[in-house]
Amino acid sequence: MCGTCDDHVHEDATSCPATGHPPWRAVGPEARVVIVGKGGVGKTTITAVLARLLARQGCSVVAVDGDEQCNLGPTLGIAPGVLAHAVPISQAGDYIEEKTGARPGTGGGGMIRLNPDLVDVVDRFAVTGPDGVRFLMMGAVRRAGGGCFCPETALLASALGDMGAHAGSVVLLDTHAGVEHFGRALARGFDQAVVVVDPTVNAVQVGLDTARLAGTLGIGVVHLVVNRVRSDDHLARALGHIDALGGYDFASVHVLPYDEAALESEPAVDELLGSGPLADAVAAIGVDLVRVPTMTSVGWGRP
Repeated sequence: MCGTCDDHVHEDATSCPATGHPPWRAVGPEARVVIVGKGGVGKTTITAVLARLLARQGCSVVAVDGDEQCNLGPTLGIAPGVLAHAVPISQAGDYIEEKTGARPGTGGGGMIRLNPDLVDVVDRFAVTGPDGVRFLMMGAVRRAGGGCFCPETALLASALGDMGAHAGSVVLLDTHAGVEHFGRALARGFDQAVVVVDPTVNAVQVGLDTARLAGTLGIGVVHLVVNRVRSDDHLARALGHIDALGGYDFASVHVLPYDEAALESEPAVDELLGSGPLADAVAAIGVDLVRVPTMTSVGWGRP
């Protein structure tokens, strides 16, 4: 399908014969997306708004909290009583032992199944939030000196990889700050990344580092979101930082306006879901996520 004229089917063409637009492959409401960027740029809010809006459009959405601070559930608007039943996967001792063959806290001294079958992880541990969004917490390995091959680590790596087994769903993974969490286990389960920056050079630097790392790990489609843009000058500043730092061939570029309601509505995003500039801009991200390009449609530059 053409990126902007859905009535033209031309998957094998280099451009739409009617408009000249780049070709697109319609994949339906299915995507595996990791949301990344510097701390404080708005990843969790954007993930929650995306999840709610996509669910309202009929997508089956799994929102995964990969941040140790576990803020995604309240941001989605999930009630405290429901969240109380959400068990972080890293703390599910019986499940970890069942799948890896080792109990949490045993370290790496015994035999551990490094690639356990976790296709049931969403059904076993997800709780359902507003608009039918299924919410899953990864949790964290907090035990000092546990080593790289402790049961919890093996399970979390496989759980991320097995997100790809949920055909017909949009899986959104909210991550903690920076790039340290990125590795091949993460890339194995996801085929798109949303890099969130604000108009500061530090945020852009982390965003570009993350985008490049995602590309080297096989995540072929990387989108850029410039958040909290107050003016054309703010946007020009962010794009100027990207240019000065070497640029990147993003599959799409989205601009989210600064909105005081994002602060006033916290912790939940309910007040951000109505018709308005911010909701409309986030909805446009969702359109790109469920319609994966077969080729880069734009460079890093202006939308």
